[in-house]
Amino acid sequence: MSFKKITEQDSNYDHLEKMNTKELLTNINNEDKKVSDAVQEVIPQIENLVDKILLKLKGGGRLFYMGAGTSGRLGILDASECPPTFGVSPDIVVGIIAGGDKAIRDAVEFAEDSINQGWEDLKGYQISEKDVVIGIAASGTTPYVIGALKSCNDNNILTASISCNPNSPLSNTAKYPIDVIVGPEFVTGSSRMKAGTAQKLILNMISTATMIKLGHVKGNKMVDMQLSNDKLVARGLKMIMSELNIQETEAKKLLLEHGSVRKAIESYAHQ
Repeated sequence: MSFKKITEQDSNYDHLEKMNTKELLTNINNEDKKVSDAVQEVIPQIENLVDKILLKLKGGGRLFYMGAGTSGRLGILDASECPPTFGVSPDIVVGIIAGGDKAIRDAVEFAEDSINQGWEDLKGYQISEKDVVIGIAASGTTPYVIGALKSCNDNNILTASISCNPNSPLSNTAKYPIDVIVGPEFVTGSSRMKAGTAQKLILNMISTATMIKLGHVKGNKMVDMQLSNDKLVARGLKMIMSELNIQETEAKKLLLEHGSVRKAIESYAHQ
């Protein structure tokens, strides 16, 4: 099977500059509707990967996301939301982007072209066989990510990938590849659009399913979330009141005393 960059193929639409605003938005939305179906097609691969990640994290390992540009930023976004949402240490899910923190906001020229730098960046985290590394690249050709995964394979570290082209160099490097085929972009080659949306959906699925299976959700509530602002404190109070069938005054007292929804509920249950 030959490798074709579907992400670089011509858009299904032309003369975009001649479309009115409604036409532009409607056509973008029509393309976006295809993303969910494409993700549904790869649920078996995502399921297999989540089960592997779960075993590694239960054994004291960590989950690393690696990417460049949009893909790197999406990994960092998902990783950064795990501590406030699920109350886990920021060391458990880590996002790494080619070019370092500066690249989160500004493009760092040629950062993604180094075949060796990705592995060097991982070594800064004392990467080991306990860990999992997911390479993210819409094209599936980013040297920074491919090089990192090759070195991980050489060191018996579990590797996975998320790409939007079938049979890509990245997919052929990862032990657990996920190829989500969303088709050409509305603006030719602009993989921050459908490809980026698909990657974000899959990252959400991976981290959320993993954290639920690690026990950080009770019922359907984020009982381990960090109470870092008034909105989240209010949400925590509602959870406690609903779970324990108590009034707000008592719920607030429990929350202040224990500092987390889970601990508040558990302490009440043991009274």
